[in-house]
Amino acid sequence: MEQVEKKSITHFAAGLVIAAILIIYSLALTFMDLTANRSLSLVSTLFLLLGIVFFILQFGKSVNHTATFGELFSFGFKATAIATLIVIAFQVLFFLIFPEYKEKIFEMSREQMLKQNAQLSDAQMDQALDITKKFFWPFLIGGALFINMIVGAIASLIGASITKKVPQSPFQEQA
Repeated sequence: MEQVEKKSITHFAAGLVIAAILIIYSLALTFMDLTANRSLSLVSTLFLLLGIVFFILQFGKSVNHTATFGELFSFGFKATAIATLIVIAFQVLFFLIFPEYKEKIFEMSREQMLKQNAQLSDAQMDQALDITKKFFWPFLIGGALFINMIVGAIASLIGASITKKVPQSPFQEQA
């Protein structure tokens, strides 16, 4: 009887799927005007975390649980890097194509400052918004990169830790 060989999933494919989910969710929040809701925005972080863990588990299963902790972690972190790069590229394109959403973010920031810091003067709020406008792109790219890579590293550690591993003897013949 011929044995069917399982094809293992690549970190590139996993990153693409996770990025697609994050982009679709982001678009849904944006077009339903729910971006101001912090708890809904945090759900995307949960999607990233669960997606990485899921794909590490699938990768471990596809290689018959012979992958080491390092290989599993590496798979997850590479998938995170791919997803992060795609999401950042999407965000940059989105704000270039729809600049009115960038202005909407500045308006929401002003409202947040009014709600949280009644002791700030109008001049101080204007100065904070000017800094935010001046450094919008570094904040957007750097923030997404930093947050996603931290979450991805944590998810990779979790995924690599919980994935079943079948120990192999160092004397076993490598195929």
